[in-house]
Amino acid sequence: MSTMKLKRELEQTLKQPNRTIVYDREKEEMRIENSETKKGVTVALSGILAKFEGNVQKAAEETIYYVNEALNAFDGAGQKEEKEKQIFPVIRAASFPTEAEEGVPLFWDEHTAETRIYYAVDLGTTYRLIDEKLMKKEGWTAEQIREIARFNLRSLPLEMKQDTVAGNIFYFLNSNDGYDATRILNERFLKEMSEKIEGAMTVSIPHGDVLIIGDIRNETGYDILAQMAMSFFAAGRVPITALSFVYEEGHLEPIFILAKNRPHKE
Repeated sequence: MSTMKLKRELEQTLKQPNRTIVYDREKEEMRIENSETKKGVTVALSGILAKFEGNVQKAAEETIYYVNEALNAFDGAGQKEEKEKQIFPVIRAASFPTEAEEGVPLFWDEHTAETRIYYAVDLGTTYRLIDEKLMKKEGWTAEQIREIARFNLRSLPLEMKQDTVAGNIFYFLNSNDGYDATRILNERFLKEMSEKIEGAMTVSIPHGDVLIIGDIRNETGYDILAQMAMSFFAAGRVPITALSFVYEEGHLEPIFILAKNRPHKE
């Protein structure tokens, strides 16, 4: 009889829209779990009653506390996993601030003389740059953030438009998802592009919402590239660099494009 009283007490208190409660009459056990994740706890009612010498009220209080703590921990882990799916690297100019407004250091890595890699949690219509305060709160290490961000970056689409100017081919990536320039960190993508390039391969990230890959096949192509990069840089909402990069054997080298079309490495 006491077992059934405890069962009713628990069902009444622990019942929530996102929880499933199943009672095994034969074993006198109750299973409470998250309906979506299927994570939960199994409680032996007879054992709990024995622990509290048949006191239903004390047994209920102890069980309710234990179950809520366990399920909240599971839910928190699920939220953390979801949040980690939204971590991406973001490319910014080397002059971009290294601290948040409150003076908390942002988490960033070196990239080139012109650019840095920052890391952000995508919130849908906006994002939050990851700083040391957020890392501590979420329990993220620097290496975890780097690995998660690069993995998530590789999941982004790579649909490019193509244009031919004066015998040179230019490929444009402009999906407006906030990570177009950041795709310069997708090493597999750059390598695949290099295999189809017949001339010199250049990569430009004038602002955050565009990535331009050039197949430069004649000297005029460098002049075109310089004008194109400067035009995009001036028009960008998040300008990064008007310089372009030569991509050779997995490395990016910033270049100045001088007077009449000859590139000069920095």
